[in-house]
Amino acid sequence: MYEDDNQIHVPPSFMAVYTDARGRLNEKAATVRTRYELCEDLAGHLVEHAQTLYHVQAPSEAEILRRIHAGLCTAESGVSVAEATWIVTRLAELLNWQCPDLPAPAPDTGPQGTVAG
Repeated sequence: MYEDDNQIHVPPSFMAVYTDARGRLNEKAATVRTRYELCEDLAGHLVEHAQTLYHVQAPSEAEILRRIHAGLCTAESGVSVAEATWIVTRLAELLNWQCPDLPAPAPDTGPQGTVAG
């Protein structure tokens, strides 16, 4: 049996992003680990940004987290909606802020106002 010598521990909360209803991964373990590292790093980098927004703009913590989530849910962010939700939930943990409900974004619309897909 192949032993994975990678020391990165992917938490169950992130594994759930890539697990189907039967508890099976829908991506290779190496891919999930790579995506986890990216998302964890992004959450860490967003801590200072969120704190700055809080002190400069003074909206609520929940509003800052919702805005960051909305930005991460765009195609340009490079992360999936499920990953964006995980990142913002992790960001709230790192900041010790209460994480608000993070609504799924509305479907993207194409140039003529049609739903892309």
